[in-house]
Amino acid sequence: MSIQVGSIQLKNRVLLAPMSGVTDEAFRKIAHHCGAGLVVSEMVASEELVRSRPDMVRRARGHKCVAPFVIQLAGRDAQWMAEGAKLAEDLGADIIDINMGCPARQVTGGLSGSALMRDPCHALSLIDATVRATRRPVTLKMRLGWDHASLNAAEIARRSQDAGVQMITVHGRTRCQFYTGRANWAAIRAVKDAITIPLVANGDGETAADAQEMRRQSGADAVMLGRACYGRPWWAGAVAEELEPCSGKPTPNLAEQRDLALWHHEETLSLYGQSLGNKMFRKHFGWLIDRLKQAGLLDLAEALEWRRRGLSNPDNNVVRQVLSSMFASILNTEPLTRVA
Repeated sequence: MSIQVGSIQLKNRVLLAPMSGVTDEAFRKIAHHCGAGLVVSEMVASEELVRSRPDMVRRARGHKCVAPFVIQLAGRDAQWMAEGAKLAEDLGADIIDINMGCPARQVTGGLSGSALMRDPCHALSLIDATVRATRRPVTLKMRLGWDHASLNAAEIARRSQDAGVQMITVHGRTRCQFYTGRANWAAIRAVKDAITIPLVANGDGETAADAQEMRRQSGADAVMLGRACYGRPWWAGAVAEELEPCSGKPTPNLAEQRDLALWHHEETLSLYGQSLGNKMFRKHFGWLIDRLKQAGLLDLAEALEWRRRGLSNPDNNVVRQVLSSMFASILNTEPLTRVA
């Protein structure tokens, strides 16, 4: 059994976290194809989206690629959040998510993201404006609080539910922790005790066993995986499948991983263009190499050599060939000569 957000039934209980610079349209398309229960856009600044800033418009793309289509909005002004919600709906969003969890200084310095948890009344004014502006379900992602002296996630969750929010995700750290230490899954349970809408636990989950433990400690209805999906956009669907067969998709074999990586490269170039796409794909290629090394399929010298050959070459035909050759060296097959 999965969960519902408003009238929308999710595929399963393992969701892909929104991650700036990672979960762009290309990444989300593959994660959705591979069985993630829900995929969420990168954080989209509401005012800049309304003003049609190109990078924010690009972040809000994808409604023809995945369903349900989720746009995550960030902001500090109720008017812009409302206008952003209306525009997100016009762009095809099935669900609108509010970012109150980003800890980055450039976001909190502008009084957005997790900085909103320092002023719950102001945060609720933004939530209320967003809910009132759209016919779509509104969800919320936040942290435990700003710091350990202000663990107010449960209070904000209760008030958000009263305002009409229909699902809440909590990362088990405070903003001041950033990503240090370990996420406190047990602390998320206070939020579960305060609401009746679905709760999603986030932070440090890697494996199916982690996902089970996250739910056990937090009482959450679902889990959200973030950094665990670096280099493997198919991972959320694989974890879902392990937890509940036929709800996601099995872990792809190496030949399938090669094909997904080539597809990811192609989609990245389509999204950003040849030059910028080449640069944007490098981190994904690097994470993929790291994953293969962690799995014992590449040794250190091999990993360094594939990095040298693939991560700094501006010729995308060469990058594709290097990707194919890397997998061929592991599979003991001939490299592909072109992308299907």
